[in-house]
Amino acid sequence: MSRTPEHHVEAIRALLPAPGAEMVDLHAALGRRTTTPINAVWDSPRFDNSQMDGFALTTAQLAGGTFPVGPTIAAGVDPATWYPTGLVDATLCPIMTGARLPSGTAAVIPVENTRPGEFTAPRVTIPATPAGQFLRLRASDIRAGEEIIPANTEITPVHIALLASQSITAVEVMRRLRIITVTGGAEINNSGGAATIPDANGPLLRGLAQRHGMEVLHQLHTDDHPARLAEQLEKAIDRYQPDAVITSGGISHGKFEVIRQVLEPGEGAWFGHVDQQPGGPQGLAVFHGTPVIALPGNPISTLVSFVLFLPPVLRGEPLTPVVAEMAVTATGLSGGRDQFLRGRWEVVDKRLVATPLPGTSSHLLAQAAGATCLIRVPAGTTVEAGNSVDTYPLG
Repeated sequence: MSRTPEHHVEAIRALLPAPGAEMVDLHAALGRRTTTPINAVWDSPRFDNSQMDGFALTTAQLAGGTFPVGPTIAAGVDPATWYPTGLVDATLCPIMTGARLPSGTAAVIPVENTRPGEFTAPRVTIPATPAGQFLRLRASDIRAGEEIIPANTEITPVHIALLASQSITAVEVMRRLRIITVTGGAEINNSGGAATIPDANGPLLRGLAQRHGMEVLHQLHTDDHPARLAEQLEKAIDRYQPDAVITSGGISHGKFEVIRQVLEPGEGAWFGHVDQQPGGPQGLAVFHGTPVIALPGNPISTLVSFVLFLPPVLRGEPLTPVVAEMAVTATGLSGGRDQFLRGRWEVVDKRLVATPLPGTSSHLLAQAAGATCLIRVPAGTTVEAGNSVDTYPLG
């Protein structure tokens, strides 16, 4: 059985539970996704204020002239302290950037556009000034009640600043997907034995999970004994109560495909191929009431599968490419499998260009270390240099 990458994304989405919600403090909200739209509590700006260090002018002063200088309105000072009835035509009112405008303000003129161009002079000459100049009016950015952040938005530092400006100190976000990872095989250990290799996929999965907002509760290492794995996994699920399990390796057609042997007999399990290279073998199952996403075991196959399938599901979106210009000519595979080349994005003359990196084998970690994207070459086609090509962020 085979399916497209897009189909597999939707199958994973159907398998995983709907994300829950939790309130977090604003300082912990970076990178989290909002569950509902967030509306403004306050107008922004909250009051009319000056855009410049200069002088607040009345309507009569817009024509220009020379005036004595009155008290200064600093930022954070109530203008009624010095101008209880508002501005007067007989004197100029020095005002600082961000200071609340006194009533009767028709414009602000920057101090550098006056003579002598400083605040210390007792008298200042101003030229004719257009009405409304350099005024930041209340609610010119946001009105109270307006939506400021849509639902399902990943919160950025700018969002945090926006929320803080609204005196919002906590926000409801989607709860992180809590997972157990399973990697290994009899040959995977850190003993340094003649026929063994270190576990790279365990740290890889943990790093990918953290990068994409998951919480890794526990990591299991399996050998090639199905009964032992089943016992370990059942105990870990009972203890940690994860939302899902993500495994790497043990799902193909070899003699010791322990993950597949344990999971495939379960009701609704699917083990087959996704029409892609690398990362063709894939599996989905439910074990002890918990969804399991089974990825292939070669490191690049694990990497490519994870970044193609999990982030779209977590974002609540379909698998969506970033269209770029192909830097070189590449020919796709035969046999109905789309090839996902590791590559680098760069902007050339305002065009996003994707350049494949050497090495396509799924064990070549070092040659993939500099990659920033995956470049999709459809099966049986040739993508010429300069053609548009679908790409996906890697990592």
